[in-house]
Amino acid sequence: MAEVKLDLFRRFGDLATDALASHREEIDALNVFPVPDSDTGTNLYLTIAAARDRLREFTGTDWREGLRAFSRGALLDARGNSGVILAEMIGALLRRLIQATEEERTAAVFADALRKAANAAYAAVGEPQEGTMLSVLRAAADAAEACVEIDETARTRDVMSVAASAARAALARTQEQLSTLAAAGVVDAGGRGICVLLDAFDTALTGRRPSPQAPHIPIPIPAAGVDAGDGHLLEPGGPAYEVMYLLDAEDAAIPDLRKRLQPLGDSLVVVGGEGIWNVHVHVDDVGAAIEAGISAGRPHRIHVTHFAEQIAGQAHRHATRSGRAVIAFAAGPGLAELFRGAGAIVIEGGPHRRPTTSELLEAITASGASEVIVLPNDAPTRQSAEAAARTAEDDLDINVAVIPTRSQVQGLAAIAVHEPGRKFDKDVLEMTATARHARHGAVTISNTRAITMAGPCMPGDALGVLDGDFVKVGQDLEKCATYVLARLIGGGGELVTLVSGLEDPTGELAQRVAAWLAANHPAVDVMVYDGGQERYPLLMSVE
Repeated sequence: MAEVKLDLFRRFGDLATDALASHREEIDALNVFPVPDSDTGTNLYLTIAAARDRLREFTGTDWREGLRAFSRGALLDARGNSGVILAEMIGALLRRLIQATEEERTAAVFADALRKAANAAYAAVGEPQEGTMLSVLRAAADAAEACVEIDETARTRDVMSVAASAARAALARTQEQLSTLAAAGVVDAGGRGICVLLDAFDTALTGRRPSPQAPHIPIPIPAAGVDAGDGHLLEPGGPAYEVMYLLDAEDAAIPDLRKRLQPLGDSLVVVGGEGIWNVHVHVDDVGAAIEAGISAGRPHRIHVTHFAEQIAGQAHRHATRSGRAVIAFAAGPGLAELFRGAGAIVIEGGPHRRPTTSELLEAITASGASEVIVLPNDAPTRQSAEAAARTAEDDLDINVAVIPTRSQVQGLAAIAVHEPGRKFDKDVLEMTATARHARHGAVTISNTRAITMAGPCMPGDALGVLDGDFVKVGQDLEKCATYVLARLIGGGGELVTLVSGLEDPTGELAQRVAAWLAANHPAVDVMVYDGGQERYPLLMSVE
């Protein structure tokens, strides 16, 4: 098999995230099995967005490691029953691609990868049900295998197109296979999500867009159930809680874990491998489910949802939200303190620890505010923030604005003019305008041999960065920094902000650059801060 191009999966990640965002409300409305909590579309969307985010952060050149990053993102941030099953499907499919040999036919490998994904999903679920996302993916795998067996000239795009078509046909049959769906008059929500994902992969390969679906959104009305509020019904006698956690455990401990969890409830899914697992189960005894994890290894990121409260509480949360919050991504401890000091809710991270869509959505939700402003402070986080904002606006009626800040110093400039007493739109407008007028630069040290816009560089070279582009290659960080600052200040400005990084713990570089500024531009004010950010010994901005 030829090398898998990571650009294909980057394209798929973007297309799949956008497609599930568009169909999320429709899929949520279809969600009546196993619990009618109307979140399957949201969970699939957040899971694939997490996988996309992890691949976007991958900067290596080994395509196999890139696929592992994509798979790990889905596994670690899978949401709900459907999200955990999807993570296992993705993991099994990508493992087959990674293990392929050069002699194997690419189309046949992709067909077998779909088969491996379907088999792994069935094996991961405690009590597999026909008429769900499991059977929809299995039908896609059947069609893919038949395609490569019948036509030796079939290409990968042919295989995936046939698989997507077979999935749509299987989705239509789910109502006949599962009585709960028949009673509600809907097809399976998870199966609909699989169709959306396969269509997105087909588009990534071919550029063809799937045929538009009718805008009608069927609203499920189960024949019997318990009123949970907001017009939704829960099946009587079913488990009351959803328990999820990540588990650090040896692979050998998982069979016993499944045996302990199986009698506690239903919707049991345990996926993962190589020491890290994602556990999902619906139970009445939350403590027993967590104790089973403790016996197997170390559970963490434990999340418990009471179904009735989850559904009934949505309308209450809408009514009780008030005020305005600012959420900022900070790339260092000093920067985090600066943003907190200005009143922001901070998500800390760094170049390899950017917040996922799920983390940003949780921060927006937990803020309790009816109006939220997000400062992403770099380009990849901006895309995740916009995805989280769409979900918060649609699900919780929160008014969310994402300021297009591409650097930490732009974020500092924006929050400096934040005024909670202003009308929301005016506050957003002022912060956006200030961020855009803050010209920004930085210096860093090359860790590889490369060709930049400023010429070739070698490991250890000093690099000057202006508005995200390399503009200077040299041997001295200070000279690179003053070169960048001279270009920034050349367009005019009254205030320079300098933020020292982790590699400049005493702030010596920042102080020398500030002295250069005082000598050459005495009329310009300068502010120096300790940011503690990785990779960039000095960040700069001019306003």
